[in-house]
This record gives sequence, structure tokens and C-alpha cells, in this order.
Amino acid sequence: MTAPDRPAGAAELKGTAVTVAGLGVSGVPAAKALHRLGAHVTVVNTTAGDKQRAEAAGLEALGIAVRLGDDAGSPARLPDGTELVVTSPGWRPDTPMFAEAAGRGIEIWGDVELAWRLRGPGAAPWLAVTGTNGKTTTTRMLAAILGAAGLRTAAVGNIGVSLLDAVLGEQDPTGESGGYDVLAVELSSYQLHWAPSIRPHSAAVLNLAPDHLDWHGSMAAYTADKGRIYQGNQVACVYNTADPATERLVREADVAEGCRAIGFTLGAPRVSELGLVDGLLVDRAFVPDRQGTAQELAGTADVQPPAPHNIANALAAAALARAWGVPPSAVREGLRAFRPDAHRIAEVAVLDGVTWVDDSKATNTHAAEASLAAYDSVVWLAGGLAKGAEFDELAARAADRLRGAVLFGADRALIREALARHAPQVPVVELERTDTGAMSAAVAAARELARTGDTVLLAPACASMDMFANYNQRGDLFAAAVRALAGPADQTR
Repeated sequence: MTAPDRPAGAAELKGTAVTVAGLGVSGVPAAKALHRLGAHVTVVNTTAGDKQRAEAAGLEALGIAVRLGDDAGSPARLPDGTELVVTSPGWRPDTPMFAEAAGRGIEIWGDVELAWRLRGPGAAPWLAVTGTNGKTTTTRMLAAILGAAGLRTAAVGNIGVSLLDAVLGEQDPTGESGGYDVLAVELSSYQLHWAPSIRPHSAAVLNLAPDHLDWHGSMAAYTADKGRIYQGNQVACVYNTADPATERLVREADVAEGCRAIGFTLGAPRVSELGLVDGLLVDRAFVPDRQGTAQELAGTADVQPPAPHNIANALAAAALARAWGVPPSAVREGLRAFRPDAHRIAEVAVLDGVTWVDDSKATNTHAAEASLAAYDSVVWLAGGLAKGAEFDELAARAADRLRGAVLFGADRALIREALARHAPQVPVVELERTDTGAMSAAVAAARELARTGDTVLLAPACASMDMFANYNQRGDLFAAAVRALAGPADQTR
């Protein structure tokens, strides 16, 4: 195949035998796109449920070969004649099929790498975002700001919109770009691992904390994959001044000549930083006189919700937008127009002076710590699948804020033990039941612990799949249980 720093192009993929690993939200678009480009595509997937069989039938109707379950092998076998592997992000690097491919000298691309290689002439540049937490919110804020500036844009990537579809959809049949001026691209550590060639216009790493270590194998490997986002940046590498590891990644990156390191901070900004001054988001990075002046961009009241970690997200989004040349007025307008997705610090109700907040998206310790830090007195609902995480640091930092804790899920004992070590004064209710009805029991227990002025906060610090379909269902059940407490009174929001 082609050298990593050059787009592959449709012509070079035509006739190539490509194996697509995974039959899901990224694998299906990749298979279809490769088929349209004339590649000989085989999709392998180790599971064979009703959903997978339906997807397979649709692909086979197009002439794409599919191997499911036992036919794919367990673990999946590399089909004979494979010349390129395109993998879904969730497939682990230690998958035997990938070792076999590497042994044969066959390249392995992710769907993001494929999208990058297939960009046409004049394709929209990428403003890219990664980090342990806040990626989706920041990417959507960025898209809102770019849109407020009148730019044709979209929030794509790990955010749920296929980056491959966005890249191919912006080209007309002659290959000329015609869809977007710039793309706001969310990238996960999984996606970055399989995307060695991408070179964004500018990029941000929001924060780094242990997550997905079972997939990456170590914190060092996880951090290195995150750092790939800075490689080849042209204008700005945006980092978090409160997280020195993000700045180290900038220093280690091989970037284009003239690319700048731009920090964001919740304090007063230094030169080449964005930060806060008297309740205002200000810019000392993209102004003519960085030494002597700062440009007002927005007020903290323009950011909803105005929790500290969400203000940090807004500053990172603003930094990337300013790197593109967006005027200050668009930053304010975009942030005012932005509304967070469900289950992200969402206020559900105020009942008898107690505020109930759904942050089911807080699926790791770093996200939960940021959420807990936004409130002074908290009854904390937590638990689920720990994904190898430890909870001592979180328990120690949250101890003074906790009125009580209600724990549920497969790994609840890890949180209970951490609280016993670092916050023994905090009353803990531990629920043994693991059916979805446990959420109603958790809400009832939290109500008994809460006092006027408290916040009952669902910030589980864990994944949801032990008890729920996903974090969305977990949050929905929490909100439903809270609203059931409200009864007919109009106290919900």
C-alpha cells in the first residue's frame, strides 16, 4: 500500500483484497465504502446475533462477503489473500488475526485512517479532540462555534457520525471538495491507535487519566496513543495546563514548522493561553499583542452547565476555533447556542430542596471526580464495571463533599473499600440486586440520606454493561425514578 503520509486514493484500493474486522457502526460504513471503491471486501465478526445477521444480509446483497461467528473463527482467522486489514476501533491490538497480519507485512488501518487516506483534493481540514473525558462535549461546542462563524462544519468521528461518511460525502463525483469548510473531529484512544497517518490542522488533548487499560495494556501505551493526535499539527497543539502530561505530549510531538503550543486554564491565562478573568473566558493566544492584551470571548454564564470541567471544555473548544481564525463574537454565540447531550450533568429535578443530577456519562474515575467537584454536599450514586480502575484517589478527594453514598453493580465493593479507607465517616448503602430495578432502590436510598441543599448525583465512575444496556439506559432509569418521587407536583426540570 501507499506510504503513511500520502492519501491512498480510490485508484490504489481498486482490486485490493481488504478484510474488515467488525460488523458495527464503523465496520459497516467502511465495508460499503471500500466496496464502492472497487476493493474485494470480506467482513469478519466473531459474534452472530440477530443484529449481526441482519447487517450481514444487507452487505451480502451488495456482493460483500461476510463471515460470522464460527465461520469467522474464534478468534477470527485472517482470510486468505488479504492485502489490507481495516479494523473497527474496539478490536484489541493483541487480536491474533492482527498478529498474523503483521507477520505477513499487511498493514492494519482503522476507519479513521481510512477516512484520512481517502480525502480528496482540497478536503476539509480537521480540528481534532481527544482526552479521557469531555471529548464529545468539547467537539460539539467546537462545531457550534464554527457554525456560528458561518462555516460549513459537522461534529464527526467517535461522536456517532461516521467520519468516513463525512469525508466521502463532501466530494462530488469528480473528486472535488464541496461539503465542508472544516470538520470538528472527536477521536478515541482506540481510533488513534489505528490511525498513524492523520495530520490535523490543530488538535487538543483535554486530560489524561487511567482508562481502557485492559485494552491498551498500560497507562504509557494509552498515553502514547492519545499523543498521536498532535503529530503533524499545523497551527496549534492545545493542552490543559492543569494536566502536565498533556503538555509533555505536545513537547514530544513532531509538528509542522510554526505550530504553537496553546494552553487552557481555569485561572488567569499567561501568554499563549486561554483562561478566566473575573468570570470571563479570555484569549491571550490569538491576539496581536499577547504580552499586553487579552480578548474577551464569552462569560461563564454563556456555558451550560457552568461546572468547572465544562468551562474547561469550552476553553479548549474556543482555542481550536480561534486557531482556525474564528472571531470572538462567534465563540460567544456558539457557546450560548450549545446544549449538552443527555446524561451529562443534567439536572433532573429539585425535590424538597434537594437537587437531583444525572451524569451517567461519568463512566470512569476522572469524569466522576470532575462531576463531584462541581457540588458542595453530595449523595453519590456509583458503581458498575470498574474496567480495572482504582478508587482510592477519587474517594480521598471527594471525602469532604460526601453526605453519603449509594453503591450498586458488579464492582461496587471496590468503591466501598476505598471509601472505608479514605472517608470512613460517610454513610454507605450497598445494593446487592443487579437487575435494572435496582436504580429505583438506589434513588429511594439516596432520598433517605439527602438533606435540604444537597445534590444527589449519579456519577457512577464505572461502565454500565453489568446491569444496563448502556449509560443512556442507566441515566434514563435514574431520571424516571426521580420523577416518580415528584408525583404530580410540577417540580421537574
